[in-house]
Amino acid sequence: MTTNGITAGGAVGRSDAPAPASQDTPVTTPAPERTPQRSGVFRSLRVRNYRLYASGQLISQTGAWMQRVAQDWLVLNLTHNSGIALGLVTALQFGPFLVFGLWGGVLADRMDKRRLLFATQTGLALMALTLGVLDVTGVVRYWHVLTMAALLGIVSSIDAPTRQSFVVEMVGKDDLPNAVALNSTTFNGARIVGPAIAGLMIGAVGTGWAFLANALSSVAVLAGLYLMRPAELFPAPPVARERGQFREGLRYVRSRNDLMLTMILVFVLNTFGFNFQVTSALIAKLVFHRTATGYGLLTTSLAVGALLGAAFSARRTARPTRLFLVAAATAFGVVEVAAGLMPSFGLTALTLAAAGLSMLVFSNATNAAVQMGVEPTMRGRIMALYMVCGNGGAPVGSLLAGWVADAFGARWSLIGGGLISAAAGVGLGLLISRRRGLDVGDLVRRVDHARPHMPHAVARPVVSHTRASARRGRSQAASESGSGRRAGRPLARPG
Repeated sequence: MTTNGITAGGAVGRSDAPAPASQDTPVTTPAPERTPQRSGVFRSLRVRNYRLYASGQLISQTGAWMQRVAQDWLVLNLTHNSGIALGLVTALQFGPFLVFGLWGGVLADRMDKRRLLFATQTGLALMALTLGVLDVTGVVRYWHVLTMAALLGIVSSIDAPTRQSFVVEMVGKDDLPNAVALNSTTFNGARIVGPAIAGLMIGAVGTGWAFLANALSSVAVLAGLYLMRPAELFPAPPVARERGQFREGLRYVRSRNDLMLTMILVFVLNTFGFNFQVTSALIAKLVFHRTATGYGLLTTSLAVGALLGAAFSARRTARPTRLFLVAAATAFGVVEVAAGLMPSFGLTALTLAAAGLSMLVFSNATNAAVQMGVEPTMRGRIMALYMVCGNGGAPVGSLLAGWVADAFGARWSLIGGGLISAAAGVGLGLLISRRRGLDVGDLVRRVDHARPHMPHAVARPVVSHTRASARRGRSQAASESGSGRRAGRPLARPG
């Protein structure tokens, strides 16, 4: 929770390598020479720096997921199963993104990202250690968890945009879509293993040891950062400290319709749809009366689907289109509604796997769409805004999910989020089609064409669509030619 020429949204992309020096362009240290574009689902792992980063993240993220499960279960135990109390912890954990998120992006653009990550990861490890000691010694209270959640959110608001914008500096722009997908694969591999280990650990020795295990796991990511070779990175030109850099990032996004649509979808789905940290715990405990092991199974099921979605996205080589994004958002909403309606624990777990798949297809597509469509010197700030949209709404969404669960039942926290997500996808999809004059058939064909590249599966439909478009164009031109002659005016331009 990440490539060249004219982008799908119409903006001209740029190479990460610095432009030739001129009177208006400061001389920067040249990036290492690019190798020819590689192929294969795991091609980014051939880059040594990224391989170190990904292996460290796999271990560290496993510990982070252990802490998430332990934290949720600890809060429910301390507050007698209060959904609102659990939502408040989540709100404090993600709320700081609204205040510090863009500032974190500015720091990422100004500073050496590798060194900045070393500092933030050390801070996160110390927080996990503190909470673990409080829990193991038996003195932990609810306000301790609230305090640690808020501090975690502040540090994460700097760490997250820095991590997101650092990926392209490790692999280069050509391999960025693959690296984003592999990041999600790593994240969701940890999401499978972490909750399962946490469920067993909580049942055996309590929640405190899961926090301590997370603190220990941070050593892996710190070691990976330390062992990297700076000369093999693709650093973006540093941005000088100036006033108005927050506003500059906001103006840049406002001037781009493709980025605006992506940010809106990310905000809506992350605020109302991606509240599984709250909803899964409540459904496991209140609907199906399961223990921490049952909660871990639901989280693992969601992660298995997400892992499949990340593997599917690893095939991508082009920037996702806006129509693909709205289709992915709609599909996620429909599946989440279905998960809330399932009558048994097993069917709920199975449907959550489908929800995880659609969630990761959407998340990877939006991440790639943003990173592949912005200027390198703006990437930190734009990714910070992306993270603000993704996490800034979580305080409202998590509290709302907790309130809905307390007032109407835990199932409705899933159903309501799915309905809002699907409505956002459908509404924005209709808006795009109306502006472009497309019918439903055109939408389906364009979404199908925007899927990750699978040559044998899409070759015939694309050819068929091209011929059909040509026939429609000739027919339209003939019609306009006749009407133009009858009206005694110049012929209108087709389309």
